[in-house]
Amino acid sequence: PLVLEKREPGGLLWNADLVENYPGFPRGVSGGKLVGLMKKQLERLGVEITREEVLDADWAQDGFVVTTQKAVRSAQTLLIASGTKSHPLPEVVSPQARDRVFTEVRELAGQQGRQIIIVGAGDAAFDYALNLSKKRNFVTILNRGEDIKCLPLLFERVARDPSIQYRAGVALRQVKPDAGTGRLALEVETLKQGIFPLDADYVLFAIGRVPCTGFVSAEIMRREHELVDSGRLYWIGDVKNGSFRQAAIAVGDGLRAAMQIYMRSNQ
Repeated sequence: PLVLEKREPGGLLWNADLVENYPGFPRGVSGGKLVGLMKKQLERLGVEITREEVLDADWAQDGFVVTTQKAVRSAQTLLIASGTKSHPLPEVVSPQARDRVFTEVRELAGQQGRQIIIVGAGDAAFDYALNLSKKRNFVTILNRGEDIKCLPLLFERVARDPSIQYRAGVALRQVKPDAGTGRLALEVETLKQGIFPLDADYVLFAIGRVPCTGFVSAEIMRREHELVDSGRLYWIGDVKNGSFRQAAIAVGDGLRAAMQIYMRSNQ
């Protein structure tokens, strides 16, 4: 098997403050620690990760052609476990501010004692806040609406954390750099207060994700059902699981695919 990975293996687990529904960890496990254990298992099995980004995956004649920035490779079987990517940053973020605005908490892993604003109201926003507060950062969650979309347990934990402030009904209108301080100047609006300023060291958007499939050719998509049914193409994990983006489910997808490939090869 050849495993192609453009970054560090682990995907969104690097963002996870605590994974509590992965079997075998009764007290839960941090996403980073779980990735570390998985990497050790890969090393023991002798599976190497090739650090290359897939630019194009196509179907030609009777096989796949996978192109990276370094090589063109052919394969009889293709497993796509490319996960998801965040929605693009909204237009309210000025181009000059984008070096301090992120969509994944892993980009802020080394920051301590910072003021960070998170935009969102789902599981990711609250989980990111808990992750960042553990590193002595001061976090404000801005929800433009009134509905809370995260798990109740996450909201309860955030409410108990003095380093995290949750504000509902706050719409973000603009993010730009503050030339005087080197920080970010935000313009927000509420129905009661109208428009007023906020400032922060960083802004983190947790506003949803979409499958990462831009490298998959139109020909593969046209033949998708045929290739899947014949055991040539497999979709694994978050790239296909919609709302069911969980590590245990993704692992199960991978195990099922591996067993199916092995059984087909021995028929």
